[in-house]
Amino acid sequence: MDIDVLGALAVRENGISITPSAPKPRQVLALLALHADQVVPVASLIEELWGEQPPRSARTTLQTYVLQLRDLISTALEHEPEGAEPRTAKDVLVTSPGGYLLNTSGGTNDVREFERLAGTGYRAMDAGDFPAAARQLREALDLWTGAALADVHTGPQLEMEARCLEETRLCALDQRIEADLRLGRHRELLGELTVLVRRHRTHETLHGQLMLALHRSGRRSEALDVYQRLRNALVGELGLEPSAALRRLQRSVLMAGPESLPGPARDGAERHSRVG
Repeated sequence: MDIDVLGALAVRENGISITPSAPKPRQVLALLALHADQVVPVASLIEELWGEQPPRSARTTLQTYVLQLRDLISTALEHEPEGAEPRTAKDVLVTSPGGYLLNTSGGTNDVREFERLAGTGYRAMDAGDFPAAARQLREALDLWTGAALADVHTGPQLEMEARCLEETRLCALDQRIEADLRLGRHRELLGELTVLVRRHRTHETLHGQLMLALHRSGRRSEALDVYQRLRNALVGELGLEPSAALRRLQRSVLMAGPESLPGPARDGAERHSRVG
């Protein structure tokens, strides 16, 4: 089974789509796909579909959605490769005590591949291998074709999952940008970072990286403008001042030449404490 959730939802068995078009069965499949090969409790599925006030018929209706998914799976199983061990839809979408499990039997999974590549990139960063880090993190980010579950109506469970995935994407993105900065690619990053800080108005790491890239490109006054816009957004929207790391970076822009500037702070608490 092949699963893609980093963009539009796409789940295929034997190359045949088993992704329903109806919104609620689609939600069920999305939650099962995000937790592939793990039991998803019935209570979680019901909360996803109906929130805190499900109808009395919730369990029966959920069973109907499961049957609809199994019908799609049965059609896909008609295309099993020759010699493959026979399977039924119940072997793929398994009823377990307290919930359901999507048995993938291997196949591709874009979230797992993203996590593998990003993890390799983080380890390369820790080892000081910035070319490898930039390459691995770029490959990881290329798996994203849009916002996670972009075409799925999300309830409480999927909304939380999508936010967590977006946070992992941002972490990988700022590490890839840091690797590129350490490789001297500051001018190449200016366009990308300008778009990112407009999208994430209070994300300190991205603003610090843009400040650094601008200053190293000889655009000191613009770097200071970026700091001021960030400060205005933080104070106006969150009632917070920029972190100590950003204030140090601002002082460095004011006082130092591009070659002596520190990189954006790597302390986890300061790097990711304010994400917009």
